Amino acid sequence: MTELWHDPEASVEARVSDLMGRMTLSEKISQLSGIWKVDPDVGEMAPMLRDGMGPAQLWNNLIADGLGQLTRPFGTEPVTPAAGLEALAERQRQVVAANRFGIPAQVHEECLTGLNAWQATVYPAPLCWAASFDPALVERMGAKIAADMRRLGIHQGLAPVLDVVRDARWGRVEESLGEDPFLVGLVGSAYVRGLESGGVVATLKHFAGYSASRAARNLAPVSMGPREFADVILPPFEMALRAGARSVMNSYTDTDGVPAAADRALLTTLLRDTLGFDGVVVADYFAIAFLETLHHVAGSPGEAARLALEAGIDVELPSVNAYGDPLLEAVEAGLVDEKLVDRALTRVLTQKCELGLLDPGWAPAEVGDVDLDDPTSRAIALDLARRSTVLLANDGTLPLRDGARLAVVGPRADTAQAMMGCYSFPMHVLVHYDDIEIGLDVPTVRESLAADYDVTYAEGCPVLGGSDEQIAEAVAAAQAADVCVAVLGDQAGLFGKGTSGEGCDVATLDLPGRQEELLEALLATGKPVVAVLLVGRPYDLSRQADRLAGLVCGFFPGEEGARAIADVLSGRVNPSGRLPVSFPGAGSTQPSTYLAAPLGQRSEVSVVDPTALYPFGHGLSYADATWGDVSAVSGEQWDTEGSCEIAVELANDADRSVSEVVQVYLHDPVSSVVRPVQQLVAAARVDLEPGERTRVRFELSADLTSFTGRDLVRIVEPGAVELRVGASSTDIREVLRLELVGTTRQVGAERVLQPTVVVEAR
Repeated sequence: MTELWHDPEASVEARVSDLMGRMTLSEKISQLSGIWKVDPDVGEMAPMLRDGMGPAQLWNNLIADGLGQLTRPFGTEPVTPAAGLEALAERQRQVVAANRFGIPAQVHEECLTGLNAWQATVYPAPLCWAASFDPALVERMGAKIAADMRRLGIHQGLAPVLDVVRDARWGRVEESLGEDPFLVGLVGSAYVRGLESGGVVATLKHFAGYSASRAARNLAPVSMGPREFADVILPPFEMALRAGARSVMNSYTDTDGVPAAADRALLTTLLRDTLGFDGVVVADYFAIAFLETLHHVAGSPGEAARLALEAGIDVELPSVNAYGDPLLEAVEAGLVDEKLVDRALTRVLTQKCELGLLDPGWAPAEVGDVDLDDPTSRAIALDLARRSTVLLANDGTLPLRDGARLAVVGPRADTAQAMMGCYSFPMHVLVHYDDIEIGLDVPTVRESLAADYDVTYAEGCPVLGGSDEQIAEAVAAAQAADVCVAVLGDQAGLFGKGTSGEGCDVATLDLPGRQEELLEALLATGKPVVAVLLVGRPYDLSRQADRLAGLVCGFFPGEEGARAIADVLSGRVNPSGRLPVSFPGAGSTQPSTYLAAPLGQRSEVSVVDPTALYPFGHGLSYADATWGDVSAVSGEQWDTEGSCEIAVELANDADRSVSEVVQVYLHDPVSSVVRPVQQLVAAARVDLEPGERTRVRFELSADLTSFTGRDLVRIVEPGAVELRVGASSTDIREVLRLELVGTTRQVGAERVLQPTVVVEAR
């Protein structure tokens, strides 16, 4: 007779309850942590796990009562997909055989720029997703990544990052989706839908406030009021939870003295009771141990375990530390209530049940050859790279004319590394293996341009350092060319081993190293200079902008990025990306985002002008859509309990395809609390072929005007508002003045978070 927990026809709740009733305390706790790494026979496990044992002995001891998760079996060292799949299958068989219930481990991997595995497609970094303003394409990418992950037996992806950028000096800007909460939520939700549609658990990071640390220092304290938290930091998480995310990862930081990993008000009261999340909260790597070693709010691993469990962290990652013997001893000593273990275990086993890991006949993924960089993946990567490339400035030099002699110079011109962010496998793992090839076709900008133009190359300077002689060589190349293409930017890395990435925060937004000096020397030649930025954050180019012939930004555009850049420079592709982050003007030491309140704007009482050089939403094209009528279809009154409808007429009068991103910003002239001067509430990318006409309709719920009032309750407030409709936050084509009528209305987690958008052919 089949035991109830093993019966796929029984309800999930009944199965989990039955299984838990059969488990010992040790077996329960074993499900609440992971092991990193999964193949001890070819190297050591994570140092925190060794404890004097050999790897094989330690592995056998750790899995004896079961195992919650396997940490990054593909993303820890270079292993071919086929070999990794075979090793993972063997480890899963060992886990199943070792515990008396035969429960396999849940497997997770990083997937911020695609699956973080050797020979897997490196897609554009998240800033590029946001720059595309194309959630449908991002969702398609997420679904393809999920299909590859499930083929390998991976159940969970640690993405997307929903931290709203508050200061571009933060190293992890490249992992983010920009500085606007609506855009972050819109694009992040699309990625969640893609992953979840493929059966992979999406994990939202980092809950919450991580990006607002003091002075943009990684893992630093956060000073933030509850209104900023509610109105800027929280909405993307709300949107992504609505999209179906089944896991959340805590932030490393402390806010007003309380570490997120020990914050019950955050991880239980807000996340579960208010927002209705019923999935699994996983610890950011070592975050529970950090309660003792970094935050000093716990005096022992057992105390750290108690604080984290009480707060609402269900699974310790990446490896067992506090949620092992320290937790077992604390429960047995009466210091931790076993009900807390049961609460976390219920969530963990529910998710395993939903993933089929409790079903009879479960077997590891079938071993065989797997192509993780197939033509479909590369096509998606190329499409996204093209649609996210932003043309910031152009004096008419672009597109480059046929037959032009180019000097292609700069530290990012002839290296595949320029295309990839810090969480791509080549930059995250492979940089530690000098003797192993990248395993992918990743052309450089020099190579891609050389296919169509007569190209002379000089490095000019590395990302950091360099010599006068190198700069002189680049100057000579520019003098002999018709146009100089200067490819500048960042080296992605971790914890100081790069100029962008986790732990690579900066004090100012000047270009790294001698790159500004190189750019000045090139401009001094008098030849047209087109700068191409391959960066993880916006930089201050205010001193050179008005002298550049053109300026193109690709952020970290992935393995097909150089081809996309060449397509844009040559004119084969009409650029259509839009900035998800503002580019600072002069005085960038303490920048502000476009969401600044009136006192954060330019004023006569300060000599520091925070006005952006290139604003949020900005992007140029070689041919533009023709804007027609912009109207409030539903009239000038907008009920506080209803919706309004606006419409935008667009046409393509050019002889090539065009793509416009219609952006709708809310401005509240008079409010009961200080609000941003404007904020994005709707956006739609519209593609038009020559001669095509269309009408874009936005239905906007009054909920989209809501904000956190003086008593810290979210409200819709009657009064005059403006909907500023345009092509960027400063390129406003029409201002629609409306009156919100009715009574002040409270709204909560159930409120409408996105507009309805309909694009109609005309």
